[in-house]
Amino acid sequence: MDNEIKTWLFDILESIKEIEIYFEGKQKVFESYSKDIKTKRAVERDIEIIGEAINRILKKDKNFALENSQKIIGTRNRIAHGYDKISDDLIWSIIINHIPKLKEEVSKLLS
Repeated sequence: MDNEIKTWLFDILESIKEIEIYFEGKQKVFESYSKDIKTKRAVERDIEIIGEAINRILKKDKNFALENSQKIIGTRNRIAHGYDKISDDLIWSIIINHIPKLKEEVSKLLS
């Protein structure tokens, strides 16, 4: 695997770990998340980083297999350019349903 791609995969994994740290020692409760502007913005920033890293990977290797890569890039673009159309529900769904799967997939690729 190309060293740049490895670096970007590592960046994805680091952003996922940061998202996990925001909830460390707390139960993941949507109502708490939706009221915590700092955590919301931090999570959104990490999702932007994940999306940008995937975008760079696909520019380098358009055949790189990463599940939901186009959806992740699309979400990154919505956060960056359509911030007013991002709902807490959408980001929460990503945190709960998609981040754990992406972490597993990227960890496998790096091992």
